[in-house]
Amino acid sequence: LIDQTEKQLSQATTPLTDLAAKLADSRRKVADSLCKQICGYLAGLGMPNAQLQISLTNTDSFTPNGRDSVNFLFTANRNHELQNISKIASGGEISRLMLSIKAILSKSVALPTVIFDEIDTGVSGDIAHKMGELMSLMAKQMQVITITHLPQIAAKGAVQYRVSKNDEGGTTHTIVDKLSDTERVDEIARMLSGKNITAEARENAKSLLKG
Repeated sequence: LIDQTEKQLSQATTPLTDLAAKLADSRRKVADSLCKQICGYLAGLGMPNAQLQISLTNTDSFTPNGRDSVNFLFTANRNHELQNISKIASGGEISRLMLSIKAILSKSVALPTVIFDEIDTGVSGDIAHKMGELMSLMAKQMQVITITHLPQIAAKGAVQYRVSKNDEGGTTHTIVDKLSDTERVDEIARMLSGKNITAEARENAKSLLKG
């Protein structure tokens, strides 16, 4: 029984090894091009000196994704050593990396909907504005749903919803309201100035909504 099992394992391993080798070869062929594309997006998101490298290392064991150990090495600064993203990238840098990668994937994979759950974490100001513009470009090809606390991002949406919670009768209810044009101005102004909405915040909100 052991001999038979080992023979079956050998017969299954040979084609699996060939497929894993083809997959590894395909990854190596596109790795440099993918890194260049991502860095191109990062430059537009305020990281002109970003460098990215995809490290592929063959492993002894098979996984659902082949036999490669894939690591993304990164630095946001010129002439700095590339290191594993998890060790060197800040929250804002990771947010921009993820948005860049998803923007590239959306061009090659026919996705009907993309959901960004606070992908703008760690950014603000002009960078948030640029991230919103990139999401707007993606929305021309697919539905983009973005969960955000940033007014620069919220103002880019074609439609805006406000999510709130209400404690009533010992139970917490989540409420989702579609905002009218007037309500959008007030909501974005609130995001800008807090609970007490100022006239300046309303004017700023109107400016953001005009784009």
